[in-house]
Amino acid sequence: MKYPEFFDTVDTIKVVDPLANVLGAFEGGIYEFNYLEVVKAAGHSCPTVAGAYITAYAGLKALYPNQPAVRGEIKVEFKESLEDGVAGVISNVISQITGATDKSGFKGLGGKFARHSLMHFDANISSSVKFTRLDSGKSVDVYYDPSLVGGSPKMQQLMQKMMGGMANAAEVKEFGELWQERVKRIFDNMPSVVKVII
Repeated sequence: MKYPEFFDTVDTIKVVDPLANVLGAFEGGIYEFNYLEVVKAAGHSCPTVAGAYITAYAGLKALYPNQPAVRGEIKVEFKESLEDGVAGVISNVISQITGATDKSGFKGLGGKFARHSLMHFDANISSSVKFTRLDSGKSVDVYYDPSLVGGSPKMQQLMQKMMGGMANAAEVKEFGELWQERVKRIFDNMPSVVKVII
């Protein structure tokens, strides 16, 4: 399996998952997510998938500053509707990391460990995503804006050729490399693209 090397340089997101512990999946319920796993689940790497990962990373780090985030114990709110733009892509990535789902998630064991109804859309928030701890009620608002990290001017020309069915294999490969180069620069410039308000 070959993929861009920078996938392996992105910081992981560490979590503790009480359900995983009870069911014997991970000792102590402790495990971590990396960007490659998220890309596999999404099927691609782009500024949106990277942004969802960065949003979760920054938000959970602020919400749990001295410990791993507790997966399944986090409420997630989006200002957009699920059907709007890329809200579904973002919510899928954040759901994978936090365990939060709308109505489709795990219903729990004996009244515990439920994951459903922890994700909400059309929320009255100004941020991109709001994360709230269920145990303490502490919340953080995360704003993500990758517009300061532009792509190569050549990408538009290559995209038009591909969409018109006129790009050769070398041009398709070049487009993909330029695309991932922008994603890498988004990670490299995390302080510029993400803001967390506690």
